[in-house]
Amino acid sequence: MNFNEARRRMVDSQVRTNDVTDLRLQTAMETTPREIFLPVGLRDQAYVEREIDYAPGRTLLTARDFSKLAAIAEPKAGELVLNAVAGSGYSTAILAQLVDMVVAVESDETLAATAQENLNIVDVSNAAVITGPSDQGAASQGPYDLVFIDGAIEKRPDALLAQLKDGGRLVAIMRKDGVSRGVVYRHNGDAFACTEKFDASTRAILPGFEAVKSFVF
Repeated sequence: MNFNEARRRMVDSQVRTNDVTDLRLQTAMETTPREIFLPVGLRDQAYVEREIDYAPGRTLLTARDFSKLAAIAEPKAGELVLNAVAGSGYSTAILAQLVDMVVAVESDETLAATAQENLNIVDVSNAAVITGPSDQGAASQGPYDLVFIDGAIEKRPDALLAQLKDGGRLVAIMRKDGVSRGVVYRHNGDAFACTEKFDASTRAILPGFEAVKSFVF
């Protein structure tokens, strides 16, 4: 399989055609070998137009959903970013090309080691992966200009919002009432305003970000 050609087609058909116009983001996705971040047996599926479950509780989002989420995050040069769910490292590798530094958190120790190894393979030197609960972030390394949650959540991530700088933002895919939407929270003083930005396809909720179940009598 020609991964370089598949990557170019992915950006042409799944990213550019979905109103993702940030040229730096397009270039990062076109030059980063997405297949590296999947187990060997799944690498030939890296560029298909569907999300891929590659580890317990970890999913590689479709290129369309990921690129739109990254676009609404508006990552900028000079910024410090918290990637709250490192997974195998793909989202960290992309963000690291767009900002100054990425702190990535992964709750699974083995997966965290894999993510760091993958980042080394693709020569990312401005990102560090630490092991810890993703829903709690890494407050000691912040505050952050941007918190990026690479997947779907069901509840407001208050512990992560608290790690934003004033004027900072947090992006995620919020799943509610069976519908997934990309959202951005913006920190302004003591308030956090949430805005829905796009419809997403993912249904998989990240571990630690599930809504508390309540009983109905």
